[in-house]
Amino acid sequence: MTELTIESLDQEGRGIAHADGKVVFVEGALPGERIVAEVIKRKPSYDIARAVSRSTHNANRVAPRCPHFGVCGGCTLQHADPSLQIATKQRALENALARIGRVRPDTLLPAIAGPAWGYRYRARLSVRDVPKKGGVLIGFHERKSSYVADMRECHVLPRKISDLLPRLRTLVESLSIRTRLPQIEVAVGERLTPSLLAASEPTVVGGTRPLPDQMSIDAGALRERLVYALVLRILEPLTGADEAKLVAFGDAHDVEFWLQPGGPETVTPFHPPSATLAYTLPEFDIAIPFAPTDFTQVNASINRVLVRRAVALLVPKPADRVADFFCGLGNFTLPLARRAAQVVGVDGSRTLIERAKANAARNGLDMKATFVAANLFTATAQWLASLGRFDRALIDPPREGAIELVKALPHRGDAQALARIVYVSCAPATLARDAGVLVHDRGYRLAAAGVVNMFPHTAHVESMAVFE
Repeated sequence: MTELTIESLDQEGRGIAHADGKVVFVEGALPGERIVAEVIKRKPSYDIARAVSRSTHNANRVAPRCPHFGVCGGCTLQHADPSLQIATKQRALENALARIGRVRPDTLLPAIAGPAWGYRYRARLSVRDVPKKGGVLIGFHERKSSYVADMRECHVLPRKISDLLPRLRTLVESLSIRTRLPQIEVAVGERLTPSLLAASEPTVVGGTRPLPDQMSIDAGALRERLVYALVLRILEPLTGADEAKLVAFGDAHDVEFWLQPGGPETVTPFHPPSATLAYTLPEFDIAIPFAPTDFTQVNASINRVLVRRAVALLVPKPADRVADFFCGLGNFTLPLARRAAQVVGVDGSRTLIERAKANAARNGLDMKATFVAANLFTATAQWLASLGRFDRALIDPPREGAIELVKALPHRGDAQALARIVYVSCAPATLARDAGVLVHDRGYRLAAAGVVNMFPHTAHVESMAVFE
């Protein structure tokens, strides 16, 4: 047994302490706590331990809400209140910027936060038939394991989906392909109705329409039009009896079933056959249809605030030409097109580019938003110049970051320099690396940075930074 004082949290939400010249990672411990720990794994440069007792408790420690916390790997920070979670993520971002990029923001942006429970509109649940555990299991993987957690409820999923978990298990157990159905993907969106596509009928020349200074969202009305889609990854065709059971389940519980026999591109609606999904950005009068396997932000409420802040920080002027790199379905492209003269969205997926083009047309923005399919991980200055001059740019890469792209951007001292860059990141380490290039090599200033609590109760750090 070892007595330890927890100094901070790591990227996985574990407490960090030091003993005998080594780092010790302690599951479930919080900063400032004095604990007695038992080492459960020893490595040359670090140990992993678990707390046996605590003599000092962090004031922000709370009782985890979920009975599966500690076993299920979906959450790692339910024992910390939201204020501590956000502070920890802000500190992780600052440390990464300083240590990896050797940069410090002039201003720290206020953290973006939202509902802590029921926020997860996207989830991939594993399915396993485990007779020793009573039959079919549906849930996230157990922490640091390939085993499926025996989940009966999940408080980060919407209440409707959480309540359906036991019934889904019973349904899958009744199917002929119960051992050939490894995954159920959850996607929650809004019903695609003519009113959601009203923006495809522009009221003024150029595809723009006046927007009120403030727009309120009727949460009750939104819940009423929510669609709950369940995508079954099937390795064998369904029988007629299986199909009848899915139809009956969908009708009884008001959920839509989609089938995915192969890769993501094979997903098709099963019941109802005309099933559709969309999400809206009311502040910009935008509706974006999507397939349940398309990339969309997990947290729809936070995404609306994220888009609002990104556009506000980029400060696009009516005459500006703006680039949206890693544009996907047009999540930032279309709102930016409401503000700028022209926006060019670039993404490596031709499928997403075609959908983004269709979304621009549906929202009456095809004259202001254009799209290019290109591999941004091999971007060069010459290729970038071929797109024409940009006044501002938004960069929203995957976890790998955008190192080649930022190297290709014009130097701040060049005539073609960007007035401002907003970088949205899902990985502090690659943001910090790219920030170092933008500041030390490309001559830009890190004007501001801050975190976005896109995934409450996890150690995942979403962030954004402003360069000028």
